[in-house]
Amino acid sequence: MTLAANPPRWMTWRELPWLSLSGGAGETIQLCDRLLHTAFSADDTRGYLRGALPEVATELSAQWAAVAVRTPSWTLPAECGRQSLDDVPYHCAADALDREAAGFWKLEHPASSSLIAVPLQTDALPGAVLLLTGRNLSADALPQALAAARALAFGVSHANRQERHGRQVKRLRTTLDIASSIASVRETRPLLELIAEEATRLLECDRASIFVWDREHHQLVAVPALGVEGGTLRLPDNRGIVGEVIQSGEPDRVDDPYNDARFDKSVDESTGYTTRNLLCYPMRDVDGELIGAFEVINKTDGSFTSDDEESLTHLAQQAAIAILNTREREQLIRSQEQLIEQVTQGVQIIGESAAIAGLRATIERLAATELPVLLLGSSGTGKEVVAQALHYRGPRAKHPFVAVNCAAIAETLLESELFGHEKGAFTDAHESRPGKFELAEGGTIFLDEIGDMSLNGQAKLLRVLEQKVVTRVGGSQPIPINVRVIAATNANLAEKVRVKKFREDLYYRLSVVTQQLPSLADRPDDIIQLAEHFLKQFCAQARRKTLVLTSEARRRLQAHSWPGNVRELRNLMERVSFLSQGDKVEVDDLAFILSPDRDGDLEPSADFGLTEATKKFQQDFIRRSIKRVRGNMSEAAKLLGLHRSNLYRKMRQLEMDEAGEE
Repeated sequence: MTLAANPPRWMTWRELPWLSLSGGAGETIQLCDRLLHTAFSADDTRGYLRGALPEVATELSAQWAAVAVRTPSWTLPAECGRQSLDDVPYHCAADALDREAAGFWKLEHPASSSLIAVPLQTDALPGAVLLLTGRNLSADALPQALAAARALAFGVSHANRQERHGRQVKRLRTTLDIASSIASVRETRPLLELIAEEATRLLECDRASIFVWDREHHQLVAVPALGVEGGTLRLPDNRGIVGEVIQSGEPDRVDDPYNDARFDKSVDESTGYTTRNLLCYPMRDVDGELIGAFEVINKTDGSFTSDDEESLTHLAQQAAIAILNTREREQLIRSQEQLIEQVTQGVQIIGESAAIAGLRATIERLAATELPVLLLGSSGTGKEVVAQALHYRGPRAKHPFVAVNCAAIAETLLESELFGHEKGAFTDAHESRPGKFELAEGGTIFLDEIGDMSLNGQAKLLRVLEQKVVTRVGGSQPIPINVRVIAATNANLAEKVRVKKFREDLYYRLSVVTQQLPSLADRPDDIIQLAEHFLKQFCAQARRKTLVLTSEARRRLQAHSWPGNVRELRNLMERVSFLSQGDKVEVDDLAFILSPDRDGDLEPSADFGLTEATKKFQQDFIRRSIKRVRGNMSEAAKLLGLHRSNLYRKMRQLEMDEAGEE
């Protein structure tokens, strides 16, 4: 392209006689109307220009029309027609921008061609110039070109707003989709990695990291940290641009980090990565307290914009909420697991006797099933402990275990306690309340002393067990339930069924599996182990060193008949742990509960004199001792504190044979 010797002609917007209708003003106004109308249907700036430029070229008889943009190098976002010049006259476009005026040039080459350059003057596309070339262009076309450029500028602004709004809507929808997807992630690290991955897609950048603020250790923990071993990066909370965002609580956008003194180059140097630009935004919880920062790095096409900052704002809010929710859930899970572990450790079946070994094996088999279990045994044999073991060793361990003492609930309140009630169902029903079955949902309900339940209560319980739904007192809505039922009693249910005091159908419903628990008298080998277990437990509660049982105390414990079973032994060890003065449990510490009248069955009677009563007591005492060691006379002698030959001599004196019989 060669310019003519004559200088170009210039015209500014202020010189445009746009109010005059002479000289083609009507056609110019119609052109401007068409250009503005085109803008209303455009979704983006480039699309608008591609649709508008042919209108301008046709109206001004130009062979080629284009919009050039200086950023700072020149580009052509849109053009139409055939360019006959050797190169695009960007220097003329630069002159027009600098003068803020439309210019006309007559060209020597190609011959008879002319050039018009008009700045668009719009913030939506800064540095934009309308370029027109053609054989029929003249300086008289400058007013029309100026008006067309002005209309194009308005159109570009409108199309840019439409494009920006569309991009914002798309990003908001994407942010909502991201929020929906991260809601299903329940662990912190996978959550952070997912959010960072979605951020790179949303903001069209290379990398993203979420920095969680560890206030206690004054550190920022970044996850994910690509290129870093382990994928986690720890930095001081006052270093770099992220550190400044944390300290100030204000977002920061940096287009040239390597020329920013705040930028910490150490990470790039260690990973071989180059940071071209970055955007960092603070994250706050619902109370407005800073919990970290969200950083995105290296925009794919240029630098980060205010739109990117707005999008990162929404994403950071969602990320902060998700992180806090995930942390709370993880903490609750850890607390639940610790609680279950503590309860499971506390629910131990102590003992090595054959009866207890068999019970433990039965529990392991039954725990994995959903079968109802009926536990039978004397009071204090540990029926609730066995029920808890069945629950916490099974698949329902993470769900509630609810124990109900049926004997302790009045018949008038039984239905409300088990099945719940609605507000106003009876005089004291001031609010709705779920029953025990609802509270045990997903877990186990333990019905203790089931033999003491009234026949009316038995009928309602049977209906619930068969239908697996409950209806609250005063309500009509059936509530499905999913619970395992374990029942227990110290009564002879079969006899109660025979005499019509317990429903036969309920009995068979509950007794799918029946387990008889041995009394402590039937497992004498476990007495010392149980006593030591309880001593350790209660001494820890009393904050004292674990007490040691003396040999005399051991013999005394084994000689006792334990009518209260394990509960009696447990209560004794609890009192000893808190009240004993020494470091050992002496026989005197046990005397106040192990008196002869507790073990004997003799009542004062005219049929016995003191001598005969003493003889009778000694016979019973020796007999029980031999029974506890299962007929082992050497062990019985040790238990009684005698030599074996002395035991035999004593038995002959008492007119007893070697088997302990009279």
